[in-house]
Amino acid sequence: MDYDTILQGKYPAKRHAQRVTEYIRSKIPNATGVLYLESRATKLLEDNDEPEPFRQRRFFYYLTGCALADCYVIHDMDASKTTLFIPPIDPESVIWSGLPVSAEEAKAQYDVDEVKYTTDVNATLARVGSEKSNATIYAIPNQVSEHVTFLEFDHKNFSILKEAIEVSRVVKDEFELAMIAKANAVSEKAHVAVLKKVKHAQNERELEAIFLGECISRGARHQAYHGIFASGRSAATLHYVHNNAPMADKLNLLLDSGAEWDCYASDITRTFPINGKFSKESREIYDIVLKMQLECIAALKEGVLWDDVHLLAHKIAIDGLLELGILKGDKEEILANRTSVAFFPHGLGHYLGMDTHDTGGNPRYDDPDTMFRYLRVRGTLPAGSVITVEPGIYFCNFIIEPYLRDEKHSKYIDASVLEKYWDVGGVRIEDNIVITKEGSENLTTVVKTVEDMEQIINSS
Repeated sequence: MDYDTILQGKYPAKRHAQRVTEYIRSKIPNATGVLYLESRATKLLEDNDEPEPFRQRRFFYYLTGCALADCYVIHDMDASKTTLFIPPIDPESVIWSGLPVSAEEAKAQYDVDEVKYTTDVNATLARVGSEKSNATIYAIPNQVSEHVTFLEFDHKNFSILKEAIEVSRVVKDEFELAMIAKANAVSEKAHVAVLKKVKHAQNERELEAIFLGECISRGARHQAYHGIFASGRSAATLHYVHNNAPMADKLNLLLDSGAEWDCYASDITRTFPINGKFSKESREIYDIVLKMQLECIAALKEGVLWDDVHLLAHKIAIDGLLELGILKGDKEEILANRTSVAFFPHGLGHYLGMDTHDTGGNPRYDDPDTMFRYLRVRGTLPAGSVITVEPGIYFCNFIIEPYLRDEKHSKYIDASVLEKYWDVGGVRIEDNIVITKEGSENLTTVVKTVEDMEQIINSS
């Protein structure tokens, strides 16, 4: 994908507004009126005169492509007209922060029809509402400022707009895919930089600093999520957050980190040997997880039931763990009893977009079936969606030991063989995959074969 060329254009905000309008009208035939959204407001840190770190509301960004704070947008569904409201110049603020974006600059930068200042929002809403008969204002609960009024609109709907945007966000257009591809490209450089330094690092925090520095130097100032730099047994903690442990005498590093590019995420995981050579046990587990990932990716295309792909990952994990002797007995019984969940407790992946765990997945966290309880996407995959494929096998005492004490599961686990694998910690491999009509496209370019990773580590 030539993402740099694609990204020279504008973020397709009006196309998104049309998609949202079509969804609303599929639920409310002949719906008429205005979509209303607000950006995040500037907020000062408690007991401080500095603002909190800013993160744009994704609902607002989807209809504007605008990352500015303290803004509003209205989209006239009938005229297909989008008006963006940006803060006016505040002379007191200019002294400290410089000139803000002007209305003319915003009009040239964003895919909107008109740009006004926020001082005009109520007057504009009143005029638009009075000009329409039997019109509805659509907004999101708890995302409307107290000073904003909808008095001239006959109806107010605070229930469907959020749903409409969440559903619309699942299928990405070319520009959105280019944003995710760009985030992946930046992240690839950062992952390789860590591979080159891991053999010489003393502490996890050194590697986090290398990753962040590489992303920032390439224009990605924000991360899609708090990165995971987990060495040794800490890799068995799925969302390890400390990133500050010494690495001496540990086998592997699990690196789960991805840059964000203009509000669009990447989400990439690699696991590799700290000293440049996998131990026997680590290599055995890595080979199983890589097979899980490659076969699951090969099964992807439009209309595939994600539940089935997740089930496939478990079947491959069971076969691999049986071959190593960690599991024993009949593989169908192991699957039926869900014993493999002890080693692969999370879902195979999730939708990816403006959020790392993107909208539209319809998870069922109350599912009594432990194999599917944490699956973040349920149902079939549409073409144009982006999903992560991130199988893993983990050796977490907290999770596995209750299985060892439960006769239902313990008869399928050989504790003496398991003892050799605790120091492996956990292995996860994660790529970002675009679903197509006939298959899929992998946006993640970070190396993942054992040979490639070991070569980079040992050449540094």
